Amino acid sequence: MKRFLTTLRLAFRALRRNAMRSLLTMLGIVIGVAAVIAMVSIGTGARTQVETQIASLGQNLILVMSGNVRPGGVFTGFGGAGTLTVADADAIRTEIEGIAVVSPEVRGSAQLVAGNLNWSTTVMGESHDYLDLRQWSVDDGACFTELDVRATARVAVLGQTVANTLFPSASVVGQSIRIQGVPFSVAGVLAAKGTNTMGQDQDDVVFVPYTTAMRRLFGQTNLRSMNVSASSPGVIADVSEQIGELLRQRHRIQSGHDDDFMVRTQQEIAQFATSTSRIMTALLGAIAGVSLLVGGIGIMNIMLVSVTERTREIGIRMAIGAKRRDILRQFLFESVLLTSAGGLAGIAAGIAASRTLAAELNWATLTPPYAVASAFLFSGVVGVFFGYYPARKAARLDPIEALRYE
Repeated sequence: MKRFLTTLRLAFRALRRNAMRSLLTMLGIVIGVAAVIAMVSIGTGARTQVETQIASLGQNLILVMSGNVRPGGVFTGFGGAGTLTVADADAIRTEIEGIAVVSPEVRGSAQLVAGNLNWSTTVMGESHDYLDLRQWSVDDGACFTELDVRATARVAVLGQTVANTLFPSASVVGQSIRIQGVPFSVAGVLAAKGTNTMGQDQDDVVFVPYTTAMRRLFGQTNLRSMNVSASSPGVIADVSEQIGELLRQRHRIQSGHDDDFMVRTQQEIAQFATSTSRIMTALLGAIAGVSLLVGGIGIMNIMLVSVTERTREIGIRMAIGAKRRDILRQFLFESVLLTSAGGLAGIAAGIAASRTLAAELNWATLTPPYAVASAFLFSGVVGVFFGYYPARKAARLDPIEALRYE
């Protein structure tokens, strides 16, 4: 232990003798580690934000979408085929166990008029328990009821943006609006949700009973999609599979033929949505890691120069009893100290950079502990890897030749 501490003290002393050179040598490691921390923080923050948005879609969500057909070889895409019906939704609700909520969905753009004000927005037809599925509370008033759905009642629940636009200074609940020329009574106003990861205003929406939307607004007989909530996370996969089997039976889809619907679980949606940011995080982290390697090459270069400059010193140490492993350890310690100090400074700089980006550009950033630990560990590994060759060269010097060196 005493020999170890002595070697460490000698390494500190050697680095302090050339403080400016040591700081400049560390700079490459500082920049590399800071870049890695900043890039990973940005990527992780973006992915976390997307996952939060997906989670806000609902609890244990299964999304059933129409449209996956190819009439005449042409792929219709999501919602284009209109292959789902209200009867399909009723069958899923009654025939499959493990389901908490089924909300048939239709949607479209519509012009809203209130007094002398008007606004174009998205109108969504849903069931009475859709807001519970989305965990979206009503700020004022109440949601429409199951009786309203059955009666195709002309009642609406407004998002905050729509409510503030059409009724900037008046009480909203109980007011009358016209949607596509059809009069509706405002039953409630939703709590604000803000924008999603795509920059879309989630509060710029109106909810009405899906039966009313189909018959009175859009003249549809089919559904765009269905939002299904499983009773628990453990049954999501089983319920999703059962929904697929039931719809294939109801739509008489033969084995080997394409389904005319799509079933996606919340986990699948999250994986798809975050796959791009995950790839970008890895790519940016790898690019930033290149600067760490460049910094390591700089460490090796300076350490080789240091060995050459201190050849006579090495010869003297060997002459008075220092062993080859002591020389190897000293130069290796110097390299690891440089990279470790640079790693710590880089971590601080990277966290500061990510917070600055978050404050100035409104970017979501999150610095995971594993990134900090990995960056510091990798900087130490760089020190060992790139410092070993110069240290080994110093340890293998011949003491007689080293003493003669001028």
